[in-house]
Formats: sequence, C-alpha cells, structure tokens
Amino acid sequence: MKVAILTMFNGLSSVYSLVNVVSEQLKMLLADGVSVKMLVSEHCPDSERTGIFADTRIAWVKIVNSQNGQLFKWHTYTGAQEKVHDAFFAQAALIAADFVQNLQDVDVCILHDILYQGVHLLHNVAIRNAQKSLPHVKFLAFTHSAPAMHLDADYPISCMFSSMPNTTFIYPTQCGLAAVAKQYQVPLTQCACVSNSIDPSIGLNREALHIMQQTGMMQREILIIYPARLTLAKRFHIIAEFAGIIKQYCQKSVGVIFCDFSSADIDPALYRFLVKDVAAKNGLAENDIAFTSQCGYPNGVARETVFDLFTLSNLFLCPSYSESFGLTVIEAASRGNYIVLNEAVPALAEIGNSIDAYFMRWSARNFDCETHETYHPSERLYYLKNAQQIFENMAKNPVINAKTLARIRYANGWVYENQLKPLLQK
Repeated sequence: MKVAILTMFNGLSSVYSLVNVVSEQLKMLLADGVSVKMLVSEHCPDSERTGIFADTRIAWVKIVNSQNGQLFKWHTYTGAQEKVHDAFFAQAALIAADFVQNLQDVDVCILHDILYQGVHLLHNVAIRNAQKSLPHVKFLAFTHSAPAMHLDADYPISCMFSSMPNTTFIYPTQCGLAAVAKQYQVPLTQCACVSNSIDPSIGLNREALHIMQQTGMMQREILIIYPARLTLAKRFHIIAEFAGIIKQYCQKSVGVIFCDFSSADIDPALYRFLVKDVAAKNGLAENDIAFTSQCGYPNGVARETVFDLFTLSNLFLCPSYSESFGLTVIEAASRGNYIVLNEAVPALAEIGNSIDAYFMRWSARNFDCETHETYHPSERLYYLKNAQQIFENMAKNPVINAKTLARIRYANGWVYENQLKPLLQK
C-alpha cells in the first residue's frame, strides 16, 4: 500500500499543532511498513525536516505554488457570496495537474484541512478536479477545527460545503461527526473518527527507549517499574507474585520491569530464575516480566532512565524488608504512580502517610526488632483482597486513569490499529 499525505505545509515548525498530528501519522504508517509520500508547498523549506520528517523512507513532493516568479494567492474565503480572485481558476488548474502527476501511484490520499479551510479553497478545487483523473485513489479528508455551518453557496465556495466522491470525512472526536456530515451534506456512514495521538516515547532518553522497545510493554494497562539491587530483601519475588494476582483479578494486561543490578547476597541468575518461576506460577506470561540486566544493562541503568520509565508506569509496589528512607518511592510518586508500600517498615510508613500511599503489610526489620506477618485465612486471599482494592482505587483516580489512557488509548499504536488502519484497508 502507498499513502500520500497532502497538507500544503509552508513550514514544519512543531509550534503548529497540525504539524504534530501529521508527524504522529507518519510514525504510524512507517512503523507498519507503508510507503508514504508527503505533499507540501513548493516553498516548504527542506531545512525544517527534523525528527520523523527527516526519515529517508518518506518521499517528498513539492506542489506548485508560483508562476513566473509570482506566488499564488491563498485568500481566506468565508462568505457564501464571496468572489474568488482573478487568477484563481488558472492557478487551481496548475495545482490539479501537479496532483494528478504525483498521486497516480498511491492507493490512499489523506487530506488535512484541505476541504475545510477557506485558505485552502484553491487546493480544495484543485484536488476535486484532479480526482476525475484518479478514480483508483481513496481519500480521507480530515477536519481539525469545529465544523462549519452548511452554507448554500455558489461554485467554487460550495466546495467547502459539499461531498467529494470516494471520500471518507474524518474528525478527531466522535461528538463532531454529525456536524461534519451536515457541513459536507454526506450521510453519517461516510464519516469516521480518528483521534489525534501521541508517541509516549517522546522525551525518553536512549536507555529508557531501548528498554521499552526490548520489552514491548508500552501498551500494558498496568505497568510496574521497580528499581532495586537484586537481593532477597528487596523482594522481587513478591512483586512478581502480586503482579500475577492483579493480572488474574482485573483481567488487564500487566507488565513488570525490574531495573536491577547484582548484589553479593544471592547469585543473580538464580534469583532471576526464582522470580520468573514465581511469576509464571501466578499467571504472568514470559513476556510480562523483564529485567534490565537482561536487556543489555547488567550494571544497572542511569537514574534519568528510571525517572523516564516512571513517567510511563502507573503502579509502584515496594514490599521491601527494610528502608532508611525509600527514595524510589518519592521518585515514583513524582511521576504520577499509584504507590503501594510495606507499612511494617517505619520509614515507608512515614513517607507513605505524607503522600497518602496505599499500605500492605509484609514482614520487616524495625529499629529494635523484626516483625513477622501472618495472614488469615491465607496470604493469597490477602493478596486478592488488596489487588481488588488497588485496581479499584487506580480506576477511580483521575490522574492515574488519565495517564494510563494517554499512554494506551491515545497512543499512536492504538489509534492506528483501531481507527486509521481499518479506513486505509476499507
């Protein structure tokens, strides 16, 4: 499949929100192996191609925007009775010929605000004329502002308010589809929602990005990051067990990434094996759990990497046997995680009370003694009860819920697979 994205951009500054929308769509398409063309104004500077726009897989096409050294005029047409400028139709014909030449080899053409904005009336008319020579091309026409009230206007102003053959009209939210259908006088079945999206990996440092690519856990509904020395006292095995129980109870995808580094207390390979065994016995699949020491970082990861990973995760568990403070608790909290701590550790109890953490109890070392917990009727039922409460609390917490939805529901992967790709293949 080959897809063209028609924007008529004169620049690629990310200050312009539509540039960001297009950049994320490019990432989606290229990640799926789709051949992509970008159609922009002939005056869009090559020097502004940074980030995804610099990807060599993108074929750039510059559409005519001048004649005999004179720039075409882009007037902002709004009124139903407005007259177009004298050179309008001659300029539209030149642009249409360029569209025909450069869209012959594509299957789908995505239009961004071309049919909507009055400033693009020239390109609106041109693409409608070009379409007569492109019967094989399917069009997806995006509107990125509030749909306009339908006006009964004369041609060519009517092009902003009328249907176009072989075209699906797209809006970024469901609530606007009826208004879009009314503006262009098309049935609602000819309209569809494709949300604007984000790439959750933007801003991650190289280590964090590599770890997320290695583990494939970006889309996990419950994502736990646990940075600690690989020792029994940090209780990696309890986190693996509890994560498995959460997965079984809530029927959601769960991922655990241990940012580990070795200690002298126990053989690292042996403890990792034990933790994975506990995970498997409690319902976690092999790809639900990962150790950064097995992702190419045997000596641990940078603190900046931990912070970056915490921006993605939504649940932090700390069943540690002993802590003098628990700095990772504050680090996780600062990045918007739901915090679950061992109340039996005095330092964790103190910090947890100050940040309104959720408490569970495991055996612990106090200042003058060791405490031992017993669970009635069983430890597993204790875990099940708390897993249920934690999941409910997370679902009700607006910050945790919004953070999770942003990483999953409004991420490129979800939007592409569930909204854009089906329209491309339709």
